[in-house]
Amino acid sequence: MASQGSSQKKQQSISSFFGAKPSPTPKPSKQSPSASTPQLQPTRSDASDRLFVSDDEQQTNGLPQRSRTPKRSLSEDEDQESLPHAKRLKNGIDDHGDDDGAADSINGSRRSLGQVSSNLGGAKKPKMTGRTSKYMFSSSPVAQDENEEQEDDDEQVRRTKEHLHQKFVKRLGKPDSIADIKRRNRFITEETQEDEDAAEEDDPEPEPELTVSKAKGRKGAPAKKAKDKLTPMEKQVLEIKRKHTDTLLVVEVGYKFRFFGEDARVAAKELSIVCIPGKFRFDEHPSEAHIDRFASASIPVHRLHVHVKRLVSAGHKVGVVRQLETAALKAAGDNRNKAFERGLTNLYTKGTYIDDQEGLEAPVAASEGGAPATGHLLCLTETYPKGRGSDEKVQIGLVAVQPATGDIIYDDFEDGWMRSELETRLLHIAPCEFLLVGDVSRATEKLVQHLSGSKTNVFGDKARVERVEKHKTMAAQAYSHITSFYADKMKSDEPSGSQVESSQETGTLLDKVHKLSENATICLSAMITHLTDYGLQHVFDLTKYFQSFSARSHMLLNGNTLTSLEIYRNQTDYRERGGLFWTLDRTSTRFGQRLLRKWVGRPLLDRGRLNERVAAVEELKDGQQTIGIYRIKHLLGKVRTDLEKSLIRIYYRKCTRPELLSVLQTLQMIAQEYAHVSSAVDAGFKAEMINEAIASLPRISEQVVEFLERINAHAAKSDDKYNFFREEHETEDITDHKVGIAAVEHDLNEFRAVAADKIKKLKVEYVTVAGIDYLIELDNSLLKNVPASWAKISGTKKVSRYHAPEVVKLIRERDQHKEALANACDVAFTNLLAEIGSKYQAFRDCVQSLALLDCLLSLADVASQPGYCKPEFADDVGIDIEGGRHPMVEQLLLDTFVPNGVHLSSPETRALLITGPNMGGKSSYVRSVALIAIMAQIGSYVPADSARLGLLDAVFTRMGAFDNMMKGESTFMVELSETSDILKQATPRSLIILDELGRGTSTHDGVAIAQSVLHYVVNKLQSLTLFITHYQSLAKMTNQFAGELKNVHMRFTEQDTATGEKDVTFLYEVGEGVAHRSYGLNVAKLAGLPKSLLEEASRRSGQMEEEEGRRRLTYLSKVICSLAQDARVDELEHLVAGLEQM
Repeated sequence: MASQGSSQKKQQSISSFFGAKPSPTPKPSKQSPSASTPQLQPTRSDASDRLFVSDDEQQTNGLPQRSRTPKRSLSEDEDQESLPHAKRLKNGIDDHGDDDGAADSINGSRRSLGQVSSNLGGAKKPKMTGRTSKYMFSSSPVAQDENEEQEDDDEQVRRTKEHLHQKFVKRLGKPDSIADIKRRNRFITEETQEDEDAAEEDDPEPEPELTVSKAKGRKGAPAKKAKDKLTPMEKQVLEIKRKHTDTLLVVEVGYKFRFFGEDARVAAKELSIVCIPGKFRFDEHPSEAHIDRFASASIPVHRLHVHVKRLVSAGHKVGVVRQLETAALKAAGDNRNKAFERGLTNLYTKGTYIDDQEGLEAPVAASEGGAPATGHLLCLTETYPKGRGSDEKVQIGLVAVQPATGDIIYDDFEDGWMRSELETRLLHIAPCEFLLVGDVSRATEKLVQHLSGSKTNVFGDKARVERVEKHKTMAAQAYSHITSFYADKMKSDEPSGSQVESSQETGTLLDKVHKLSENATICLSAMITHLTDYGLQHVFDLTKYFQSFSARSHMLLNGNTLTSLEIYRNQTDYRERGGLFWTLDRTSTRFGQRLLRKWVGRPLLDRGRLNERVAAVEELKDGQQTIGIYRIKHLLGKVRTDLEKSLIRIYYRKCTRPELLSVLQTLQMIAQEYAHVSSAVDAGFKAEMINEAIASLPRISEQVVEFLERINAHAAKSDDKYNFFREEHETEDITDHKVGIAAVEHDLNEFRAVAADKIKKLKVEYVTVAGIDYLIELDNSLLKNVPASWAKISGTKKVSRYHAPEVVKLIRERDQHKEALANACDVAFTNLLAEIGSKYQAFRDCVQSLALLDCLLSLADVASQPGYCKPEFADDVGIDIEGGRHPMVEQLLLDTFVPNGVHLSSPETRALLITGPNMGGKSSYVRSVALIAIMAQIGSYVPADSARLGLLDAVFTRMGAFDNMMKGESTFMVELSETSDILKQATPRSLIILDELGRGTSTHDGVAIAQSVLHYVVNKLQSLTLFITHYQSLAKMTNQFAGELKNVHMRFTEQDTATGEKDVTFLYEVGEGVAHRSYGLNVAKLAGLPKSLLEEASRRSGQMEEEEGRRRLTYLSKVICSLAQDARVDELEHLVAGLEQM
């Protein structure tokens, strides 16, 4: 033993020269190397297969070899206790080794695996290098007693090797690993995988560094390393993303907002910003396992709403994830060492984005490419009360909400397979977002996709479509949900409850809600749930603003009429310019413009209200230069903000401090303008409508002044939350925290004397550098008295700046007070908004009165144009217009518009059959008649010399030729389907315009259909009708009616030119009689067709006319012969008609 100890000391001394010194006190670790495997009897096969050799074997061989022991876990220690402990041999000469081994050791070379194998086979030893010698293991013969010990442990060692091998295979977790091959071949099942996972958890051995995480969705495959790679913030984002998979998340990170993953790619494309490459998927897919970070894109904080607005305008749903705690409060809390808590604070879509502060003061303008979107969210559902038959008749319920203004529209109606009723409502409401409850029919789905699927649709922009499931018990759940929703509002002491109570006093609270149909109830419940995610569910408290679309107090203008008559947009480039609304819109405010849009789309049927409106417009028109009119115009000109939207933002408690001040000061200005008006009589106008509107303006004066008294105007303008309230109106919490901050600042000031004593100076002043305040600045030559506890914050070559520990403590306390003060100020401001929101109805009524005056002034401005007259209304059904003109064409044309008159009355002539040459002005004539009737019932003056009208309940049009490929309908199919809808809905008080019906099929079928429809309209429906046709044979139908149908045509002149051609001049005047030629070749000439083609067409037209003339002469000769034999009345009529056509 003594010789062995001296030998080990000698080996250590040599080892310290050649090898690295081991740690004097090695620390125990889970990753400590395990004991080597026991010595084995060398055999030919064993020598080539073994990976591990014991140090005992190395010692008996006398070879200087570095131990290569495998890693093992602590759990294997007990199993390995019976194995002999390894002894590391230092580099040296063993007394028991042979001479060759000693020589090799001295020369610094070791035998390789190949050398050992060669020795076993008796081959020549290969040349060995120092680099390969460390991978060599020994195979020298050992003593007999050691062989017996090895045989006892042989089976246990093999089991250990097998276990290590299985773990190695399992760790190789790549797509083409052995484990995956076995799994594909059914060798590994879910049960065996779970067992292996459990064993893996028991074994705390560390994983290899290059482990590739498996796909999240693969069964039984544990995600290992990838989870550890995620930062705490990324884990927060992933958790929120799993709950809102359809939302683009913009996350607050420090002083920026960032997008991650696929959201970053989408945002970069829409916003034209840089996307930093990385992982785009959120499911840890193997294809991205080699990437250790998410793709990202960032935007500055102050540009958040600009970019959010662009994203929602593109149809995306955007969620804003903010930090829910501040740095100062976090430092004082228990989670100071954790990541900032973040949560989803705002959700936005196109319809729910009401934070557009720039848009509140922007000039009134249409959106690019179309009419301004109304901002409605429309929820619809449908049922099949009569079963799913071939006619596909459905019952549709809808609720449309405009969160920006608080307006709510509901309806329930039956619709045919064309979905014309639904199309009419969608065109009127023009929603920017759809919410479909349950599955809808194919026809409805196609219509919604057609109207919302592209940026060139009828709404002028792409609409967003979302869907929710519809359970079998949805109706009962919806009724219970709505009842509890309003019941909770009644019980709560929230200011918003007063809106419900005020509605209840007028008997409209749950009356309207409970009287809703089943489908409308389902839609209302779904919409409340939907808007709750956006924090806008309070809009449904305003039950006063529930309106039914189907209330027949307005003229019905269906979708075809809105399009054909160009009510909102022209049919050329789909812009607002050239539409009726553009012609009448002279408003000064945005809320006035929205009210006028409603007036244009819903003309009045109540004659009393209509006369009031026309009388008000007349008074404003006649008194343009009076002081009263000037005062109203001056007041409207001073209103710069969109009060209607700002009020609803206050109601939602999303208003900013400068915006609130602006709204209250504007309302105060409006109220003070007519402070002297105490009742409608004092307003000074004759029209009762104007007097009542003016009298309602000063009623809010006291409430507005009361709120303004609490606000510090200067602080509100600069968005200073700390001084927003005047001192006497601050809450107790605000006062306490301000006192706390003052006390801390006083202590900081007092500490200057203490600091001066410590550093032996007469006076110490605080400085602020780079945003860090309360720094003590000292010259570098005077640092010998600075205490070691003072922390150096910054410095230059001349000075150093320090924070004393007392200062650090006081600053932390001050920051905590500041954060608490900020929270207290936000709470007080929110309570103020809630209190103002409780007065929403009174403020909204004031704004609506101002909007009414704005609309009346706009119509008065239109009425003051030359050539406009005041319409008169009669009880009987009829249209009597002298010198009528097209209101839009007249303003767009440089030339004068040729006026025309029309005389229709129910007992006399109620239908006109209009013929004439192509481009003769037939369509413009009938459009001008319809537009004059609509303008009159809006309450506007009309472009005519005189107009006397009976009130119409609807205007129906069937004009133009187009197919509907989205619905799989041909041109002729669309034509007849629209005609069918007209015949079903028209009444004797309706105006029907049919333009060239029957042209989409063969001549005989077209004539037959046109004749039948005309007969049905004149005889059965008895509606006022303007029927345009090129079928001259229909003219003889006037003989079947006693003056109820009359033939008129567009006049023209025809002259022969020097070349023998005929020159046609259109006069654009309406005259009695029939035009027997349409002069299509003249239009072809104007279109620029080749001259040779026109000559050939003229020749063939002449031949066909000659053939037709011969055929008619032959027929007439037969009729004359028949009359000579047997004179019958019907044959005599045929003869007269034939002669007229000749």
